[in-house]
Amino acid sequence: MALASVLRRMNLSRDRRFPWSAPDWPETLPRPARQRRLGVDYPTEWARRYPARLLRAIVLDNLTRPVTHLVASPEVRGADVLALVEPPAIFVANHSSHVDTPLMLSVLPARFRHNTIVAAAADHFFDRRWKAHLWALALAAVPIERQRVNRRSADLVADLIEHGWNLIIYPEGSRSPDGWFGLFHAGAGYLAARTGAAVVPVHIEGTFRILPRDGHGLRRSPTRVTFGTPMSTKSGEDARHLATRIEEALAVLADESGTDFWSARLRAGSGTTPSPRGPAVSPWRRSWALGPPPKQHDETDERRWAMKPKRAR
Repeated sequence: MALASVLRRMNLSRDRRFPWSAPDWPETLPRPARQRRLGVDYPTEWARRYPARLLRAIVLDNLTRPVTHLVASPEVRGADVLALVEPPAIFVANHSSHVDTPLMLSVLPARFRHNTIVAAAADHFFDRRWKAHLWALALAAVPIERQRVNRRSADLVADLIEHGWNLIIYPEGSRSPDGWFGLFHAGAGYLAARTGAAVVPVHIEGTFRILPRDGHGLRRSPTRVTFGTPMSTKSGEDARHLATRIEEALAVLADESGTDFWSARLRAGSGTTPSPRGPAVSPWRRSWALGPPPKQHDETDERRWAMKPKRAR
C-alpha cells in the first residue's frame, strides 16, 4: 500500500504508458508540424550502405535477373560499346513500362549493374513510406521531381555520379501511354553537362506489351535492348543542346531496332529518321503502327550490316 501511494504521488500509476510511448504534450504549448520525410525529402543514403548493397546484389542476380529474362526474353544489341565506357556513366533510355528498370539492370554488365542508382519519380515511388523503403532498397532508387528541376534532388544525383555511381534515367519523366516516345525533359543533359559523365543512349523495345501503363496483369513477350554509341559533352555545350542530341540518338536507335544499323545510319545522315513519337492519328492506328513484338533473339541476325554475305554452294 505504501508503494502504491508513492507511485500515485509520483504520477507513475499503471494507466500511464510513458516511457513505452510518447509522453503527453502540454496543452498550453503549440505542437510543431510533423515532418513527413517523403517525396524528394526521403533520405536514401541507408540504401547505398554495404548491407543494403549486398542484399540488393543477391536479389538482383538470383531473383530479379532470372525472372526478368524469363518474362522478357531480351535480345541485347550493341553491348560491345560498353567496353569503351569508364564508370560512372549515365544510361538514358525511353520509358514504356515498369519492366524497363529491372530489364535494364538485368542486361548491364556486373561492373555497372551493382553500382547503379535509378532516378525515380518522387511523387509516385516515394509518396508512401513503405514504397520509399521498397524501391530505395530494391533498385537503389533516388527521388527526382518530374515536372521541374529540384535543386536538392539534382545536387544529390550529381554528387552520387561524381562519387562513382552510374545512373539510369528516363528523360520522358513518365511511362508512355501507347508505346511511342513522349516529350523529353532536359534533366539528363543537365546532369551530364554538370558532371562530365559519359552518356549511353539506350532504346528499349517490347516492354509496353508486357506491362503497359494502363494495362492489367503481366504478359510474356520478347524485348530488345539496343545500346548506342557513348556521348560526351562538347566544349561550351549547354544542357538543352546536349539533351537534344540525346533525343536524336535515341530516335536513331529506335529506327535501328526496327530495321538494321546501316539503314538507320543512312536515314540519320540524310535527315529522314522516322519520328519515334509515332504518327499523328487515332489511338488504334497508333497502336497498329507500333508493329509486332521483336523477334526472338537470333545470333545470326545481329548487326546484319556488318556480316559478310554467305557464298552460294
